[in-house]
Amino acid sequence: MSEPASRSRFSPELIVLSGCMIALITFGPRASSGLFQIPMTMEFGWGRDVFGLAIAVQNLLWGLGQPFAGAIADRYGAFRVLCVGAVLYALGLVVMAYAVTPGLLHLGAGVLIGFGLSGCSFNLVLGAFGKLLPESWRPMAFGAGTAAGSFGQFLFPPIGNVLIDSMGWHQALLVFAASVLLVLPFAIALATRPMEAAGRSGPAPVPGQSIRQALGEAFRHRSYVLLVLGFFTCGFQLAFITVHLPAYLRDAGLSAAVGGWTLAVIGLANAFGSLTSGWLSTRMSKRWLLAWIYLGRAVAIAVFILLPATPVTSIAFGVAIGVLWLSTVPPTSSLVMLMFGTRYMAMLYGFAFFSHQVGGFLGVWLGGILYEAYGNYTLVWWLSIGLGVASALINLPIVEKPVERPVRLQPAE
Repeated sequence: MSEPASRSRFSPELIVLSGCMIALITFGPRASSGLFQIPMTMEFGWGRDVFGLAIAVQNLLWGLGQPFAGAIADRYGAFRVLCVGAVLYALGLVVMAYAVTPGLLHLGAGVLIGFGLSGCSFNLVLGAFGKLLPESWRPMAFGAGTAAGSFGQFLFPPIGNVLIDSMGWHQALLVFAASVLLVLPFAIALATRPMEAAGRSGPAPVPGQSIRQALGEAFRHRSYVLLVLGFFTCGFQLAFITVHLPAYLRDAGLSAAVGGWTLAVIGLANAFGSLTSGWLSTRMSKRWLLAWIYLGRAVAIAVFILLPATPVTSIAFGVAIGVLWLSTVPPTSSLVMLMFGTRYMAMLYGFAFFSHQVGGFLGVWLGGILYEAYGNYTLVWWLSIGLGVASALINLPIVEKPVERPVRLQPAE
């Protein structure tokens, strides 16, 4: 039996549309970061490890800030968190545009954008969806929100290439900064009331459960821990490919346009993959769905690096990896909600996402470090393959049922 969803003065359609627009706007500039690596490193004479470290810090701080942003949104509502995150994100892009030293680059692209993303990315949107939408809307809404972020990845890299070619990379970053501020009006529809009891599709809620008690319950739950560990690989693969794929293709003698269009194709294919994953999450075992996704990524990467790099193989890889790109998010978020309900959904998914971003930090950072050491990305590609196989196996023992909670009798009045 499901409880009614949290009340909102906005219709479910408007809530989903606004959340999707936020996901699209915030994912786009971040997914285009790899386009700025070569022009920035060439202008200032930096190594790729310098740029890679900035984006690695961004991934780490995005993940580190996510549980705290989620906890604040769970407790005080999502609107303020989304607005603060958007302002920090835009400010980070401005600092990045005027960065002339590695320190300023790390501050803007790393610290400010990282913490900004933790407050306004699609993760907060999914948490708001869990609280504001009826239960029947949630799985497909999770897929739609993720797909919208993917469409941002399709839309922004080609625009970024055009802006860089016509205006220069400095001005391109300023245009991206202005676009991020569009999050502010869309956030109004995702306003949630402080500590609302949301509709649930999980275990019976624990009256008065604190944040500390919710965390203790989650990290004692074996299936949640396995889910968190498996999500590490997702971040490693996605961040490495986003940042280093354009440079990898340039090293192979292909044009910058091929890298931009490959990232765009990944985003377009991921829109389809995320929606399909959201639909499949309601019709098949979520752990098996995750296992097949991780295994499919490992196979796609192996085929790509074993074939000669050409425009055709690059775009084909973009389609294959794009279908699997963020398709892990709907089953992962659905499993968190199934296990623990929606009250602390944003926070508990935030901790899973922190694992994702630790993986992202290592993927980007190791990509830069090992490239400077060996002159190629071969070792990191094979590490991505091994991690994909490992995560496919890690997800299989997950038990798909609500956490067991004792029934507590309410005191008589």
